[in-house]
Amino acid sequence: MNPSAADPHLMLTPAGAMLAFADKVPDENAAMLQTLLPRGVSLRRSEWLSHLPQHASLLPRALHEGWVHEVERELHAPDVRLDNYLPHAIAGLSGSRMAALASDDGFCLARVGYSQDDAETLCVAAADFFDFVARQKQRGFRGTGRAVSFHESIDMLLPATTFMLFWVDGVGYWLILGGEPLLNNRALVELIWGIRVAGTKFSTN
Repeated sequence: MNPSAADPHLMLTPAGAMLAFADKVPDENAAMLQTLLPRGVSLRRSEWLSHLPQHASLLPRALHEGWVHEVERELHAPDVRLDNYLPHAIAGLSGSRMAALASDDGFCLARVGYSQDDAETLCVAAADFFDFVARQKQRGFRGTGRAVSFHESIDMLLPATTFMLFWVDGVGYWLILGGEPLLNNRALVELIWGIRVAGTKFSTN
């Protein structure tokens, strides 16, 4: 029997990545799922299960819900300079290849397809939206404020721009996508993995 088939590697799906990195302070399940994006290479099932007893109960649910999938080959974490990597990583997440990445305070970290001025305007708008949601929550608003789409056509079939917030090790990032958002895409996992590994590398140097 192929040893990879008997003990496959585990990797987050795009849905799993969005769940695991949705909040600044992850809950127990999200924190455990985050460990599937380690520095180096993907973990085999047996290795991940050996880390914590709770992993054994989470894995069946994670597979059933589509948060995690099993792969036979070893996957390597992105090991690149972020300033070169980020524009490439975000481009595939937009149907029109127009995307930007911002810090949670609105600083433009990367862009593709947008002019510098347009990207900076959208990045600031994303941060302003986060502040708006925070104020509304104080008034009893129950929405998460993690994502919002803006439409130019009244039929609202296809968004003109989408903002999505995710958190990596306590740092917030806004993903800004023009046109159709392609979030069910491995590129989302690669983006988050690359940011996570870069932060780990920086903290250990």
